Amino acid sequence: MSLAAEHPRTDVWPGHPQPLGASFRVGPGGTEGTNFALWAGGADAVELCLFDDAGRESRHPLTESAHEIWHGFLPGVRPGQRYGYRVHGPWDPCAGARWNPAKLLLDPYARAVDGEFTLPPEVYGHTVDHQDPAAADTVRDPRDSAPHVPKGVVVHDTEPWTDDRRPKTPWPDSVIYELHVRGFTMRHPDIPPELRGTYAGLGHPAAIEHLVRLGVTAVELLPVHQFAHEEHLLRAGLRNYWGYNSVGYFAPHAAYSASGTRGQQVGEFKNMVRALHQAGLEVILDVVYNHTAEGGEGGPTLSLRGIDNAGYYRLAENPRHYTDYTGCGNTLHVVQPQVLRLITDSLRYWTQEMGVDGFRFDLAAALARSFHDVDMLSPFLAVIAQDPVLRRVKLIAEPWDVGSGGYQVGAFPPLWTEWNDRYRDTVRDYWRGALPDVRDLGYRLSGSSDLYAWGGRRPYASVNFVTAHDGFTLRDLVSHERKHNEANGEENRDGTDDNRSWNCGAEGETDDPAVNALRRRQLRNLLTTLLLSTGVPMLVAGDEFGRTQGGNNNGYCQDNEIGWLDWSLPDDPNWRPLLDLTRRLVRLRRAHPVLRRRAFFSGRRQAPAGMRDLGWFTAEGREMTEDDWYAPSRTLGMYLSGRDIPQRDERGRPVTDVSFLVLLHAGDQPLDFPLPGPPWGSVYRLLLDTARERQDVAPDSTHLGGTVLRLPERSVLLLRVEPTDPPPRAGA
Repeated sequence: MSLAAEHPRTDVWPGHPQPLGASFRVGPGGTEGTNFALWAGGADAVELCLFDDAGRESRHPLTESAHEIWHGFLPGVRPGQRYGYRVHGPWDPCAGARWNPAKLLLDPYARAVDGEFTLPPEVYGHTVDHQDPAAADTVRDPRDSAPHVPKGVVVHDTEPWTDDRRPKTPWPDSVIYELHVRGFTMRHPDIPPELRGTYAGLGHPAAIEHLVRLGVTAVELLPVHQFAHEEHLLRAGLRNYWGYNSVGYFAPHAAYSASGTRGQQVGEFKNMVRALHQAGLEVILDVVYNHTAEGGEGGPTLSLRGIDNAGYYRLAENPRHYTDYTGCGNTLHVVQPQVLRLITDSLRYWTQEMGVDGFRFDLAAALARSFHDVDMLSPFLAVIAQDPVLRRVKLIAEPWDVGSGGYQVGAFPPLWTEWNDRYRDTVRDYWRGALPDVRDLGYRLSGSSDLYAWGGRRPYASVNFVTAHDGFTLRDLVSHERKHNEANGEENRDGTDDNRSWNCGAEGETDDPAVNALRRRQLRNLLTTLLLSTGVPMLVAGDEFGRTQGGNNNGYCQDNEIGWLDWSLPDDPNWRPLLDLTRRLVRLRRAHPVLRRRAFFSGRRQAPAGMRDLGWFTAEGREMTEDDWYAPSRTLGMYLSGRDIPQRDERGRPVTDVSFLVLLHAGDQPLDFPLPGPPWGSVYRLLLDTARERQDVAPDSTHLGGTVLRLPERSVLLLRVEPTDPPPRAGA
């Protein structure tokens, strides 16, 4: 006898088609129960499946349907109840129809998920082990997947979210810190062992203390939506560590919960957000709405494919196959109203009920495609722009996908900021000596106006970064010229070969003190460049104290010491000075509005007797001409005027600051640089010199304008222009 037949049935009342998902509430006659609603366009029938603690299943047909939403109210069903769906319909893969009621499906609106996906043959809608592999995806598999897949959980959170503690950090003042919930906390000695790797661990005072002392304003969390592990990784004994394989857009990933997976993960996540907010830190989620864990036609049937394959996914001209703009096998069909609703409902849920402050959209160009081409007037972007909730949060685009015409850096509309990979590539190339001139460097240092000075966009449209989760860590960037991804099990074929890295003379770890000293100097150069550039800087967790992945530039499957932060490094005398420098640079940035500009530089005098707001100088100490930008050079001087900031404070008064001179010298020999004299500056005070190993104490040396300053090889010098009249109000 089947498990379904052994478990008693419960009468289903009509219920309501709204809201989608499982909603615990008081029903007719004061009866407590749960309303279930599922959009399943084209389906012939929908069965709600409930599971008790022994795994026994009861099936309850949802006979009510309105606008393709199947719904019903089940009295007595309470929070903690596990459930899924079986959806009936035709099986015709060549027409895009892949309904298979033998497969238990996760509710796309499930607020919590209990269990893990293990991907045996039973979880595939087709006969994955068919004798003819070429035809396997066309043969329906009759085996029951319920024992092998996670279940949704009915959640009722009695504690409503309030946003009175949200930091609401303005974009220009933001410093983003990208981290992995598990990797950041797994090896932290001051976090209790039972909390490591969890939301509670990230909300622990020991974790928050590091973030606050560093001075960042926001954490950007790698995906925390419920995700699944790919079959090839499970076969190799690996796991999807990064989480870019979503299957539940409303559910916090259950494996990161210390308190339980029957709904407790929801409260734990919210408590983490509250703790971060109380410390002044915003929470930004890296979200993956471009594809799901179901992959292409050879992938498992976990949720959307079995609910309505053609309704949720972009299908190819031959609808047996999928249009793949993501490189992951499928692409969500965002033009479809129900898919657009799924995404926007999810975003509003995380914002309004979970307290999240913003989102970074993975492969955002795929979301901006209308039918084929990327369209900045697409339904997705239009809906976001007019949504009264979503248009107020931080929106960050990864402005590309892998499809034709998918590279869209600089093209997203106002309200959006973008990961600026042009910044990343230029800064890497400059410090490894691969730039022919300094034209591109000038744009990147000053906010990338060539990309973003249109449509009312501001310099903070550019999220500047040198490293991200994907690629080398900062330390590996100066230690490896080749990727070393053998541990991923793909014979080092995975991961990019375009690393723009320089190993400083030796590949990998070395005992050579000269090579190690040069590497540490290069790290100081890269971090200093990043944190003195106009735009929004993004740091990657651990880069501030020399984290390494051993040259692995694609650690997506390394849920181990390769991917986890080594918390012994901050106390290592070789790496503590780098952490001190990073903290000092962030403090400097926070103290000086000239480093956090809200408008692009003009390069012109703001008044007849005023200074230019931005000045550029050659290696000879003279102002740059048009020809100088095209001449080979490895040296650039940048003057930032604090007197000419086009900004007013809350009372309408002009914002002023001290002025700075930033000298970047990537040459391998020292250089004599004549300091600009009046009107640029009469006296300069040296604040920072990356040629020095320790930066926790300022050099505190002064130099007269017009005198020659020796620039050490491969160094950044930051000088403050000493005022000759009463000091300005801000940042003096």
